[in-house]
Amino acid sequence: MRVIFAGGGTGGHINPAISIADYLRKADEDFEALFIGTKRGLETKLVPAAGYDIKYIDIQGFDRKNLLKNFSVAAKLVKANAECVKIVKEFKPDAIVCTGGYVSGPVAIAAKKCRVPAIIHEQNVYPGMTVKGSQRYVDYVAVSFAETINHMSHKDKCVVTGNPIREEILAADKQKCREKLGISDDEKLVLIFGGSLGAPRINEAVAGLIPKVAGSNIRILFGTGERNYKSVMERIGDVPSNVTVTPYINNMAEVMAAADLAVTRSGAITVSELACLNKPAILIPSPNVVRNHQEQNAKEFEDANAAVMLRESELSPESLYTAITSLVSDDAKLVEMANNMESFAKRDALLEIAELVYKLRG
Repeated sequence: MRVIFAGGGTGGHINPAISIADYLRKADEDFEALFIGTKRGLETKLVPAAGYDIKYIDIQGFDRKNLLKNFSVAAKLVKANAECVKIVKEFKPDAIVCTGGYVSGPVAIAAKKCRVPAIIHEQNVYPGMTVKGSQRYVDYVAVSFAETINHMSHKDKCVVTGNPIREEILAADKQKCREKLGISDDEKLVLIFGGSLGAPRINEAVAGLIPKVAGSNIRILFGTGERNYKSVMERIGDVPSNVTVTPYINNMAEVMAAADLAVTRSGAITVSELACLNKPAILIPSPNVVRNHQEQNAKEFEDANAAVMLRESELSPESLYTAITSLVSDDAKLVEMANNMESFAKRDALLEIAELVYKLRG
């Protein structure tokens, strides 16, 4: 089976595509994949590292603030459409899988022009502009949350699959991971991270929070992001024995499973992983994303009493300390939130997406 994958820019678009490709590759020894991306996104590193070929097109998203720039964007789109048609005709795929980001737009159009069946996957609760614009060109729209269907015009094409989750997340056992990490039963492990690059506002709040938890039964594992580690350590000074500060968390599946509470951004993949682990969370949406989709994600979980949303405008060492301590001191509340997380867990997403791809092939 030959499949073209399109998704670029951030890991939130690329990693799902790679996960789907890996799943199909394991199931089919004759599987061949080709990725389409841009030279500006993380796909330049992630896709080759995963062992897949990639072709690049020159395209960028529309600028909502400076409309004059969109003349050049439109010109690039026309050229990208032609390039994608050429790539599709040369590779001759059985199916095309798009996972969002502006790269997916011209690839979805090319799929329609070349009469190749296609699927597009939306990770967030509120669909992005590319997914909403591409739904007319594809056969299926795989969504991660049922609420997303309400925002789509082609509701008949929508299938709730969930987000593709890494196998190590699904296999992680809380008690075994706590034992491996040396976390005792009377300690409350709070995992705090703002993504692989870190989040300055979260880092600032946590740095001010740390002295408040020194000597308590709250054990904190704090990932600052590589670029922020030095400045955060300078601000903290002496790190208490119950706090671990690291630039990057390499064993995320392990520590996420072991944690009693997670404090993090509300990117689609992150909240989906938390759901699969039934992990209570304090979600701090990034305000610097298109259409404020992280807040939409966080609100969906907060409305179900599965997480607490804390906006950046409300974030401070004091507010974060209050939110954390009020939860970790209430075991019944943590159990209730964990149980509510279960309603969002979609552990068979890869299988369901793969089945849609097989349907495309016929």
